[in-house]
Amino acid sequence: MLTLGVIPARFDSTRFPGKPLVQILGKSMIRRVYEQVLQANSIDKVVVATDDERILNEISSFGGNVIMTSKDHLSGTDRCFETLSLVGETYDVIVNIQGDEPFIHPQQINQVAELLRNSKFEIATLARKIHEPNDLFNPNIVKVVFDKWGKAIYFSRHPIPYVRGIEEAKWTHHYDFYKHIGLYAYRTEVLAAITQLLPSSLEKSESLEQLRWVENGYSIALGITDKDNFGIDTPSDIENLANLLKNSP
Repeated sequence: MLTLGVIPARFDSTRFPGKPLVQILGKSMIRRVYEQVLQANSIDKVVVATDDERILNEISSFGGNVIMTSKDHLSGTDRCFETLSLVGETYDVIVNIQGDEPFIHPQQINQVAELLRNSKFEIATLARKIHEPNDLFNPNIVKVVFDKWGKAIYFSRHPIPYVRGIEEAKWTHHYDFYKHIGLYAYRTEVLAAITQLLPSSLEKSESLEQLRWVENGYSIALGITDKDNFGIDTPSDIENLANLLKNSP
């Protein structure tokens, strides 16, 4: 199965304009993401999908693949679908890689792609066990529950499930909670279909795009990873990330 890795990269982030071009120890963030994806042996081609010439010029400067897409997309999923229509090649699986995670693990990219190659699921994503109570109750950390076959049942900003009769600080000692890792793989025909769906009531309530797919009956495979991801949301995250890079092997 031929697999295309797409890195959506928008310049006008509300909380951090120009985020893809921020320098981290001598390299732009978007370049670091690109180079991590190149290490994933499940990806046959990598392309950055952007809406800004400054990002296009950055990718072109080191010989990367880049495509200009519309500024009107509301999600990375929509940008991935336009990219698929522009690459001029046929792929079976599309992997949507966050453009603000310069530490993305190539093994995770391989894992999410393999979930579709070895199953009948329509979409695939990852999750990691939550160990800290503060993470459990942080609405910016999305939680997910899944059935015994690894199919996602629901995603929420609220802790799920509710642990009755136990004080909240001890919930993680009595139940295995999971954090959603925002990395997706789609079958090509499924990507085309889900981009035509209207926003759903669950999606609007939690502001989580994946709930649109759940509400419309799409099957989402959930792989478990032991590796955490560090995303850049605000300028204050840069210093922490630089320290991690300095201390990494």
